[in-house]
Amino acid sequence: MRASVPAGVATGLAALFSLLHLVLAATTLPGSPAAAAPIVSCMVLYAAATALALFVRGTVLPVWVACFALATAVVMPIVCAPVVDLATAPTYATWWIAAVGTLMVVLAVRQRGRFAWVGVAFCTVHAVAWAGPDALGKLGALGSVIWLTVATGFAIAMNHANRITRDFVRAEQETVDWQAAQEAHVSERQVRLGQTTRMALPMLQRIMDTCGDLDPAEREESLHLEQAIRDEIRGRSLLSDDVRNEVMRLRRRGAVVQLHDDGGLDDLSAADQERVHAELADALRRAYEAQADNVIVRTVPDKADSAVTVVGLRLDAAESESAALGTADDEDDGDEDDSVALWLEIARTA
Repeated sequence: MRASVPAGVATGLAALFSLLHLVLAATTLPGSPAAAAPIVSCMVLYAAATALALFVRGTVLPVWVACFALATAVVMPIVCAPVVDLATAPTYATWWIAAVGTLMVVLAVRQRGRFAWVGVAFCTVHAVAWAGPDALGKLGALGSVIWLTVATGFAIAMNHANRITRDFVRAEQETVDWQAAQEAHVSERQVRLGQTTRMALPMLQRIMDTCGDLDPAEREESLHLEQAIRDEIRGRSLLSDDVRNEVMRLRRRGAVVQLHDDGGLDDLSAADQERVHAELADALRRAYEAQADNVIVRTVPDKADSAVTVVGLRLDAAESESAALGTADDEDDGDEDDSVALWLEIARTA
């Protein structure tokens, strides 16, 4: 079982402990107003520095607050010590030594340990120089050092625990992301395998029945199916049932169809994707009617206004035959002989 103290409770206890020093200071004020004025000024300064150190928001104390608290720790011994006579003063007349220690402990807990150690070191050296070595024990200077050491160790332990917690949280988040990615990959793979099986299973069964002895029409259909399977990999977000049917219809007519999915549709909503698929299927029908020999469909990057670009080219008879036979010369520039049968950009939003 783990026990913890709420931050509000810890802040309240620190405030009460700091208030105790002010009460002790009030009970030991000198009777002379001239002698009491410096001590009252330090009491006000200490109250302001403690309030800022305790109640300023954030885990790490701002630098300006830490500087103000350190200045308070330096000023209080210098101002209060000259008006206190150790021979006749009450027991708690040196309240500022414990008060500085308490304020510096707050700074250490608020992740300003260097400022805290400078303040306690100055107060301790000043007390020894003012009252002698007995100040370490009788006036409580050594107690401030001990409390600050404990607070520093506590702050270091808390920082270490926080780092470990952040590492565990980050590792857990990475594990969850990895698991979600793996599940998405498995789901996507199952969908693609199912789609591929539905397309290829009849032809595979035919190949088994004929022991691979297919007629020319069946061989051509096998090539079309192989291209359709490639479409499932290269153009997955472009595909719908209507798009698949229109692509197959173009290929059976002899056209070359290329689908390239570069991720331009990933950020679209389901309704927009359905609209884009419907417009793409209609564009492929128009390419079929325009007798396009080469149809290229490509997604557009996310920042563009268009989602998909469809280009249909009509080749001359000689080049169409060369492209079909795979004997076209790569060095020949055939663009001059191509005519654009279709050019269409499908908008990202309706």
